[in-house]
Amino acid sequence: MELLFVIVVAAGIGAILRYTLPKRSTYGLFLLPAAAAIAAAVVWVGTLWAVRWTFDGTWIWVSALGAAFVVALVLAVVLPRRRQELDAQKLHQLSGGKA
Repeated sequence: MELLFVIVVAAGIGAILRYTLPKRSTYGLFLLPAAAAIAAAVVWVGTLWAVRWTFDGTWIWVSALGAAFVVALVLAVVLPRRRQELDAQKLHQLSGGKA
């Protein structure tokens, strides 16, 4: 049950980052919430199994939600820059190299 809670909170973190950071029109609506939820779920299950942290401990929550925040933030910063570069290259290619 706690896994569901951490996924919902992580998706909320991704949604908040989507609407607080600029250039959100360069990536999809659900990309950041989905990526944050996946990252939190992977870290949560990984720390449960590998590190043997319990679901009611503080550090499992901090690490899972921290990973969700970091993944969503990195995507929100990297994707717009990369998208603009690729769009400029494609425009140059489609315009016959004259743009």
